[in-house]
Amino acid sequence: MDKEIHLGLKKVFDQNLEAALITVTSVLGSTPRKPGAKMAVFADGTTVGTIGGGCGEAEARREALNVLAAGTSKIHYLNMTADIAQEEGMVCGGIMGLFIEYLGSQSPMEQSQLNKDYWAALENNNNPVLVTVIEADEDWLIGKKLFIKNNGDIFGDLNLEKLNRVAIESAKTGSRRCQPLLISLDSEFELCETSVTKAAFRLFIEPPTTAVKLLILGAGHIARPLATMAKMLGYEVAVVDDRPSFANSARFNTADTIICNDFEQALEAIDINPQTFVVIITRGHRYDKVCLRKVINQPASYIGMIGSRKRVKALISEMEEEGVSSEALQKLYSPIGLKIGAETPEEIAVSILSELIKVQRGLNQNGKIQ
Repeated sequence: MDKEIHLGLKKVFDQNLEAALITVTSVLGSTPRKPGAKMAVFADGTTVGTIGGGCGEAEARREALNVLAAGTSKIHYLNMTADIAQEEGMVCGGIMGLFIEYLGSQSPMEQSQLNKDYWAALENNNNPVLVTVIEADEDWLIGKKLFIKNNGDIFGDLNLEKLNRVAIESAKTGSRRCQPLLISLDSEFELCETSVTKAAFRLFIEPPTTAVKLLILGAGHIARPLATMAKMLGYEVAVVDDRPSFANSARFNTADTIICNDFEQALEAIDINPQTFVVIITRGHRYDKVCLRKVINQPASYIGMIGSRKRVKALISEMEEEGVSSEALQKLYSPIGLKIGAETPEEIAVSILSELIKVQRGLNQNGKIQ
């Protein structure tokens, strides 16, 4: 979440102010922002954050002021037609689904408290996944929320047992996807395609952040193209190696963080959460084992390690003998990367990133959403 939005909403909750929070929940066609983008509109008309600027954003602001006047949340579809796009000089013309949430004195007390608890969980790095009812057959359900911390604790209630069940299952999926997720349910609380069946409920699932971190352990030949390509795809890239001649900004000028330290010591200080993807490509078996031992029980969405099948099998056997559970080791992706016949460092980097994307999008071996 943008720091500006975070600070603005903290002010709203700390000072009991009124505001309308606009969240992009869906996009169709070419739009300036993606799902998860936010803008807050205050009672005096001032704003923080952006959903794209231009007259499209002006329309969203007007709708937010209407929400403030009515004291009720709603969904609004912003049609950014080609005419509007041309007037504003923007290459867009799609439709953005916006959930405009009322925050203020007219909110139920339990809803206000839940919002405060959620923001506190964000601040305390509890990595909460938030689920919000943005559409429902019954208006009183719109805006109901629950969230799940990374330790499994659940807060909030959607007031329908079956809806809670689907929301909790979806939240677990949302934490692995590392990106917002919009799901539609029919009257039987089953997933449905809105092009075929009118949805009875729509839930918006938000992970704690859409900034996905790629932690590269080992700064050798594969790491260089991997770091460069990963940055192009939007990952926050961190590279760790214990050799100053390898772990430096001259070799990794696109990386966000470069750590030159003993692998074990470096990993002690790194926060690994569900928005972290770990790639182990060190210079040898001994270092791979050190890294794997430190990260295997962490809640990373992906842990991959380079090596031949024979070498990987031997390493896993060693770690099981040392007490690491086979269940934990089953989540290891190794040999690393999708099978594309990669040979050069650049090609291997492509195969690794392809596997990361597949996992991040939540696809199983058949290419279906898990």
